[in-house]
Amino acid sequence: MMKKFAAALMCLCLTAMCGCHGSRGMNAFVIPEEFDETKTYEITFWAKNDTNKRQTAIYEKAIADFEALYPNVTVNMRLYTDYGRIYNDVITNISTGTTPDICITYPDHIATYMTGTNVVVPLDELFADEKYGLGGSELKFDGPRQDEIIPQFLEECMINGTHYALPYMRSTEAVYINRDYVEALGYEVPDILTWDYMFEVAEAAMAKDENGNFLINGQKIMIPVIYKSTDNMMIQMLRQKDAGYSDAEGNIAIFNDTTRELLKTVAAHAKSGAFSTFKISSYPANFLNAGQCIFAIDSTAGATWMGSKAPLADIPADQFVDFETAVRMVPQFDPQNPQMISQGPSVCVFNKPDSQQVLAAWLFAQYLLTNDVQIAYAETEGYVPVTAKARADSSYQDYLAAAGSDNNEHYDIKILASRLLLDNVGNTFTTPVFNGSTSLRDAAGQLIENVTKSVRRKETVDDAYLDRMFDDVMSLYRLDQLNGRASENEDLGPLPLEAKALLGGLAAVWVLILIYAGRQYLKNKH
Repeated sequence: MMKKFAAALMCLCLTAMCGCHGSRGMNAFVIPEEFDETKTYEITFWAKNDTNKRQTAIYEKAIADFEALYPNVTVNMRLYTDYGRIYNDVITNISTGTTPDICITYPDHIATYMTGTNVVVPLDELFADEKYGLGGSELKFDGPRQDEIIPQFLEECMINGTHYALPYMRSTEAVYINRDYVEALGYEVPDILTWDYMFEVAEAAMAKDENGNFLINGQKIMIPVIYKSTDNMMIQMLRQKDAGYSDAEGNIAIFNDTTRELLKTVAAHAKSGAFSTFKISSYPANFLNAGQCIFAIDSTAGATWMGSKAPLADIPADQFVDFETAVRMVPQFDPQNPQMISQGPSVCVFNKPDSQQVLAAWLFAQYLLTNDVQIAYAETEGYVPVTAKARADSSYQDYLAAAGSDNNEHYDIKILASRLLLDNVGNTFTTPVFNGSTSLRDAAGQLIENVTKSVRRKETVDDAYLDRMFDDVMSLYRLDQLNGRASENEDLGPLPLEAKALLGGLAAVWVLILIYAGRQYLKNKH
C-alpha cells in the first residue's frame, strides 16, 4: 500500500513539475507554413492611452479594419494610462503564462520580459518570411517592407543582435520657449540652445520687485526651467559630454566625475529657484501656459499641451498668458554636434503554445505600421511615423504643410515639434538595452531629483553628499548587481506557489520513501 501511495505521489509531483516548467518557459516559436483561416483566434492587445480619445478611436478603427480583413481573428484591446503599468502587469503575468499576445512597450522593458525562456518572440525570421513577413506576398494589407522602416528606429528594437519589436511611433524631447519673456530679458532665441545659455536666461528671470513679485511676469510664481523627464536630462547631458553611462553588456558607468559636475550645476540652479522638475513642481506645460515658466522641456509627443493656444490643457482658460512659443531641440554642450534622445513606443509579440495564434498577433502588429494607422496616430500629437512609406504619403505631407491653419489637428506647435524630429533623425541616439537598463534609467533621473530636493531643504550638495547619494542610489536600484550581467537570466521574483508546492511535495515523497525503505529493512531483518 505504501509503495502504491509513494508512486502516486511521485506522479503528482512530476505533473506539477511539468506545469511549473511550462509557466517558466515555452518551446521556441516556429513560423507555420500557412495561416489557418478555418480556425478562429482571439488575441489580446495591451496599449497605452491617457486622455487622448482620438488615439483610442484610431486603435479601435485599426482593430475593426483588421478584423474585416481577417474575420477569423478577434482583437481584444486593454488600455493603460502609462507604460509602467503595462510593464508591471506583463512581469506579473509571465510566471502564470497569461501575457498578452501583443503590447505597446519599450525595448528596456522587453529586455526584462526576456528573462523568461522564449517569452518574447524574436522577429528576424518573421521579418524575412516570404509569405507573412514585412511586405509578404500573403498579407491582405499594404504593409511596409523592412527597408521602408526608418533604420535608426528599427535598430532601437534590437537586443543582443536580434530584433524583438517593431517601432510603432517615435518622438524626442523639445524645449518649448516663451519667446516674449526671453526677448524682454534682453536675449534672442538661438537656433540651438546651449545649457549655459538657458541657465543664464533662467537666472536673469529670477529678479523680483519690492513686493516679491517677479519682474518678468508680475506674478509670485516663476520657475524658468522645468524638466519633465529627468532621466532623459541626465542621459542626454552625459551623451553630449561623451561621458560614461553604460554599455551593452550591462556595465554601469554613470557614477563618474562628469556626473558629479553636472549635478553640482543642477543643484546651483535649483537652489536659486531657476530649475525644477515635473516630479517636484508638476507639468511644465501648466507653468508655461500660465506665464510661470520660460523653458518647458518635455516630449515632442506632448506638444498639444504647450503654448497659449494649446488645444489640450490642464489649467483654466483664464489662467493662460498670451505669448509666442518657440520650439527647439534640447540644450546642447556642443551646438556643432547636437545629440538628442530618440524615444517612443514599440510593439512586441509574445510566444504562445499555438503558433497560429502567434502568427495572428504578428499580422496585427504589422497592420499597425500601415499608412492609415501611422499617419492618423502621428497627427494626434507630436509623434512621427516610423516608416518612410508613411512619411512620403501625400496625405502626411499635406498635414505638415497645413501647420497653423487651425489650433486643433494642424496646431502649429505640434507640427513644429514633429518637424524637429523629422529634420534631426541623424542626430538622435538611444541607450544600451539589457536586463536592468530600466533600473539604470530610473536611477539617472533619481540623481537629479535628489539634488533638486536637497537644495530646497537647505542641504549642501558637495562631494561628500554626492558620495553618499551615489551609494544610496546604487543600492536602491541594485545597480551593483547589474555589472556585466546583461546576458544572464535574472530571477523574476519569489517562487510561484506551484513551485513551492512542488518542492514541498518532493520533500514529502522522499520522507515516505525513507519510511517505506526503513520498514522493509526491519521486516526483512526479522
